This record gives sequence, structure tokens and C-alpha cells, in this order.
Amino acid sequence: MNKQLDDIREAVADIRDGAVVLVPGFGAVGIADHLLEALCDQGARDLTIVANNSGNDEHGLARLINLGRISKVICSYPRSGDYSAFLNAYRAKTLELELVPQGTISERMRCAAAGLGGFFSPVSAGTKLAEGKETREIDGRLHVFEKPLRGDVALVKAARADRWGNLTYRKSSRNFNPICAMAADLTIVETETMVELGSLDPEAVVTPGIFVNRIVEVGRLPPKNHPLYAKMLGAAA
Repeated sequence: MNKQLDDIREAVADIRDGAVVLVPGFGAVGIADHLLEALCDQGARDLTIVANNSGNDEHGLARLINLGRISKVICSYPRSGDYSAFLNAYRAKTLELELVPQGTISERMRCAAAGLGGFFSPVSAGTKLAEGKETREIDGRLHVFEKPLRGDVALVKAARADRWGNLTYRKSSRNFNPICAMAADLTIVETETMVELGSLDPEAVVTPGIFVNRIVEVGRLPPKNHPLYAKMLGAAA
């Protein structure tokens, strides 16, 4: 059983138009930049992106927005960093936005991963975010029903992986990667390093291979068009 691919283009080749794509990451940390660039080149359109934010600068999610390939963003922080790509598309009404609190977005994905039908949360009760949703008073406090959020694809970033798909992460880069890997029908991973079977401490494996379908080794450097590329290249020299 070998889930490793040599060509990143092959890894994303069958992502279809209209797919719901889970994109982990917090700010600029823990984002599968190489897979996002490959998706830009692949050509899928009308994508729904589930992420913490709406992209930054002119790469990754922002580049997909600029290319007109994203029709909807489900996120918590659309205005973070250089969000001009999102803002321009939103003002032009070519991009739909669904705002979801960060903890709620994570729990909705966890519900999808666990096969649950949803959950009640007091977060957003009494606000515009609760409009059109079922509400219920529990122990004297109003709660809002939130449905599971499942992806067709998850684009995950790991620090180390073996060919069976067992993954470890680098510190805070872990963030939403494990839950996204569990909540998608197809999980594609870019890893900094491939390791031999048996070299990962089983107690340190955060994402077991059962949740992973494809892996591509990309190294530690971001894509060449990423603003951090030159800086990290100089540090590695």
C-alpha cells in the first residue's frame, strides 16, 4: 500500500468543478501552499472553499479568487492580511461569503467526520448568523442548531508522512489539518518529508493513514511565487 505520488499535478487532477474544498491553516501557518498552487493550474471552477480566512496577497486562495475559480467562501476571518482579492470579488458580487465562527466551523467538520447529524451551540444565538436556523432553549440559554460540514476534498499540510499516510505536524501548523483530513471524502497531503514505515512513533501520529488518500513530498520551502520563498531559501543556504 503506497499512497505517495511523485507528481503534484496528478494529486489534484480529478478535483471536479463545484467541489467543496477544505483548506486548513491559521493565518499563513499550516496551509498546503503547493497543493493550492497546483489547484490553480489544474483549472477546476465554481469551488466552495472552507477555510479560516479568505486568502492573502496574490497566492493560494487569493490567486484562486483572482482567477475567478471560487464561487463561495465559508470562513471566519475574511479580512485578514492582504484581503484585496476577496474584497474585490465580494464587491463585484462574484463571490458569496458565509461567515461561521471559528470554533463552530471546526465543530461542524468534526460532526461530519464522526457521522453526527449536527449540534446545538449558544454561539451566534440572537445574531444575524442565526437567521434561518433552528433554535432551542437549553437550560435557560438559547442555542442555534449547526449542521455538519463535509468536504469533497481536503488539502492538508504535514511535517512528516509515511507511504501508508500516517502524519505528524509541526507545532502550530497542526491547527485544523487533522479535522479537515477526517471530514473529507478525498484527503490529499503535501508533506515536508517522507519517512520509512515504522520510523514514526505511533504515539506521535496525529492523523492515521486511514484518513489519507494521496501524499506528495514538497520539502519545507513554499512555492517560488510565495512571498516567503526567498526569505526561507536564504535561511536554508
